[in-house]
Amino acid sequence: MAREVRQNNGVCRFSRGFAPVHSYLGDLGLLKDRRFALLLTARTISVLGSAFSPVALAFGILHLPGATAFTLSAVLAAESLPMILFMLVGGVIADRLPRQRVMMTGEFLMAAGFLALAAMLLTGWAPLPALIVAAALAGVASAITFPALTGIIPEVVPLDRLQTGNALLGMGANASRVAGAVLGGGTVVLVGGGWALAVSGAMFAVAGLLIAMLRMAPGERPRGERHSMLADLRDGWREFRSRQWLWVVVAQFSLLVMALQAGHGVLGPLLAKESLGGPAAWSAFLAGEAVGTMAGVLVSLRLRPRRPILVGVLLCLPSALPYVLLGLDAPLWAIVAGAFVLGVCFDVFGVLWQTTIQREIPAESLSRVSSYDMLGSLMFGPIGLLLAAPAAGWFGTEESLLGCAVIVVVATLLALLSPAVRTMRAPGARAAQADLK
Repeated sequence: MAREVRQNNGVCRFSRGFAPVHSYLGDLGLLKDRRFALLLTARTISVLGSAFSPVALAFGILHLPGATAFTLSAVLAAESLPMILFMLVGGVIADRLPRQRVMMTGEFLMAAGFLALAAMLLTGWAPLPALIVAAALAGVASAITFPALTGIIPEVVPLDRLQTGNALLGMGANASRVAGAVLGGGTVVLVGGGWALAVSGAMFAVAGLLIAMLRMAPGERPRGERHSMLADLRDGWREFRSRQWLWVVVAQFSLLVMALQAGHGVLGPLLAKESLGGPAAWSAFLAGEAVGTMAGVLVSLRLRPRRPILVGVLLCLPSALPYVLLGLDAPLWAIVAGAFVLGVCFDVFGVLWQTTIQREIPAESLSRVSSYDMLGSLMFGPIGLLLAAPAAGWFGTEESLLGCAVIVVVATLLALLSPAVRTMRAPGARAAQADLK
């Protein structure tokens, strides 16, 4: 007998022993909502701008007179370090101020940073300090945009459609990453890195204008008493550490990201160069992963597990498969298939994770908790990049890739030891369980 479970923003139906039934047509109906359509379009264009920038920045910098690998490293570090250092500050800002305005400001700052870089590359006046300042501006913009994005989604999407909203946003972002990787490289070849960066900056500006059109209703987010930034950070940390499933999975991902950075950033391309046929083989690997992320969106639109964190963590185990296949000198088609599996699993995990955080964390703390999540997950990534090359020299490239797979598996199994990870239930499943008692 079907039972209705009422939630804050709608009604979801749950049957005894089964998750609610959805349809792809019903999921796409969310696109009729003006605010969600604007957010989706803005996010898709912004990710496309981000996907344009790596190739444009790398080749644009390296083609400057007198530029060296150190020049490029300094500019890239100037972009990435402020993003990490200001992530927690971005979370506080997004919890204090209207998230629409925070996101809009972040997109416009990103546009300013990339347009400044483009202007310097196009004019030839590109002193390293000026390049570093422009890149740092883009890094700070990322730090304040990402936490605000996590927090604004529940303000735009009804509670019972959060997973659908996150999946559709993921679909747009994944499509932009694939398109940006292709179009960005083509733009650099045709017109040069400077003009490609100008295109990126223009995309961020358009995204900012679309965010400005959201017209968020006042008072949609509860407002608490104002505190100092340090007090706000302490409150956010309290919310973060009070949920075992949250900090355990973030700790798991700090190790996973370290292994993935080593495998994807250094070891995989190195093995492709040594024995798989070079850049074409690695491009096939990345294409397989990209197709997997698109397929993962379709899975995440349908999948409604009662224990989303348990399912998400279990999906991390198959993500070790491509590194196992690379380490065992499997044929390229099998390696590409493994990359496809990784793409599916990580995309589904991402949707389940984002949806659970947005449902479980109070709205007034959501961006701060998201910033702790992102900071914790990314903090060991640079270590993976630094250790990858020495590990390949000491143990061998294949053996190091197998080591990455071991890290992924061990970190995941350790996360599964947490009772909260295994037992945490979705709100609808908890209500249905209580109703059956």
